[in-house]
Amino acid sequence: MTTTVNQTQAHRVDGEPGVGASLEAVRRRLGHWLRIDASRLLWPSRCLVCEAPGLEGLDLCGACCDALPWNRCACPHCALPLATPGVCGACLRRGAVRARRGRAPLLDGVHAAFVYAAPLDRLLPRFKFHRDLAAGALLSQLVADAARQWPRPHALVPVPLHRARLRRRGYDQALELARPLAQALELPLRGDLLWRTRATAAQSELGAGARRRNLRGAFAVRCPDALPAHVALVDDVMTTGTTVLAAAEALRRAGVQRVDAWVCARVP
Repeated sequence: MTTTVNQTQAHRVDGEPGVGASLEAVRRRLGHWLRIDASRLLWPSRCLVCEAPGLEGLDLCGACCDALPWNRCACPHCALPLATPGVCGACLRRGAVRARRGRAPLLDGVHAAFVYAAPLDRLLPRFKFHRDLAAGALLSQLVADAARQWPRPHALVPVPLHRARLRRRGYDQALELARPLAQALELPLRGDLLWRTRATAAQSELGAGARRRNLRGAFAVRCPDALPAHVALVDDVMTTGTTVLAAAEALRRAGVQRVDAWVCARVP
C-alpha cells in the first residue's frame, strides 16, 4: 500500500493559515520558499508572467495564480486530462495488450501538476530553452504543492540530458526542477542514478513512432547495487510519454520495484 506525501489540506499562499495552525506548520508546508529574508523585504516579488506585484512568497500575481491550469482530473496511467475520473481509452488498450503478453506496466503511476496551457505555456519554454531559472524555481514551488498529494517515493530521479546537450544548454532543466522539489518534500535526490548513454534527436521534432525509436536504449543505470525500491522520475513536460517510459524501462531492468513519473505539465 502506498502512502501520500502529505494529506494536509492546502492553504492559500496569499491568505492566512487556518485557525490554530502554527508558524512551524506553515514553514513545513511551503518549506524554504516562504523564508522572508532581507531581499524579499527590499525587492517584493513580481509576477513572472505579467510583471504585476506577486503574492507573498510567490513570483505570481493573484490573477495568474487563479488562471493556473491544474490537472486535477486525469488518467492515473498517463496523466491525460479527462472530463471525468477514470482511465483513458489508450491506456485501457495498452494495458490489455501488456496483460495478454504477461508484461507489467513500466510506470505504476503518472502525475502532472498542470495541463500545458496558459500561463504554463509561457513559463515552461522560458525555463527550458531560455535560461530563466527563476521560472524554474516558481514551477518547482507549484509542483511541490501538488506533489504533496501524490504517492511518496523513496527518491526523486531527474530525467537526464546527454552531456552534449547539457554543454550546449548549460543546465539540465529536469535537475533544476527536481532539486528544490526534493528539498521542499524532504526526499532524497538521486541525480547520480540514471544517465543518458547517447545523444538523441530532440523529441519535439519527431512523431510518435520516431520518438520511440529515437529513445530505444538511450538510458542506463549507473549504480545497480544501491537502488531505492520506489522512485519518481521528474521531468518538465510530457507529450507522448516516450521519454519517461524509456527511463522507467532502464530502472526496471536494473531492479527498481516501482517507478512513477512526476511532470510539471501534460500536453493534452
